[in-house]
Formats: sequence, C-alpha cells, structure tokens
Amino acid sequence: MNKSQGKVLVATLCGLIVTAAAAFAVQPAMAAGYQVDNLAQVTGVAHWDKLNVRKWPASYSQQVGALAPGAHVWVERCIEVQNSSDWCLVARSHTKGWVNARYLTPAHDWDI
Repeated sequence: MNKSQGKVLVATLCGLIVTAAAAFAVQPAMAAGYQVDNLAQVTGVAHWDKLNVRKWPASYSQQVGALAPGAHVWVERCIEVQNSSDWCLVARSHTKGWVNARYLTPAHDWDI
C-alpha cells in the first residue's frame, strides 16, 4: 500500500468512527415515546435557577435555551428512556428542545 492509499484508508476509518459516534448520540431520541400535545408548567426548579432546554433528550446534549421557573410551555411529545428520566419535547416562543420531564407539571388553560 502506498502513502496515498494509506491516507484514504485513514480518512475512511475516521469517517466511520464519526458516523458511529453520531448514531450513538442520537439514540435517545429513538426511544419509545408518547404524544402529549398539552400545556405544562416548569416546576421543581429553584427561583434563582433555569431549566436547561437541550437539542437532544440527554443531559450531555447541547443547550439551546433555558426556561424560568413557572414558565408555561407546549409539550409536543415525551419519550421513555430506560434506566433514566423521561424527556419531553417542548416549545415556548422561539425556543424548542428537550427537557427532563420531572420538571414539568401538566397545566390547564386557566392556569396561565
């Protein structure tokens, strides 16, 4: 094998590793889920803190926003993650992402 072929082989292997890592990172989003389509309120967060909104349903995922305690959000759906907390896809204004379900309490129109 010449030097050029070796570089192609290394680049191909690196591509496979990156693809496998990306598939692993997205795996939580493929967990069993259930539709919610309802309002919820952020609860269980200290008054001085914020609830992180994540790109994917995992605590290590990139943060895309934050919600204040008491904020109302639209919950699109939630997923069950085995041996972990459920995660819910929420939206509020221009923020959309995943939050840990334990910090959400169902709300009704009259709670807003």
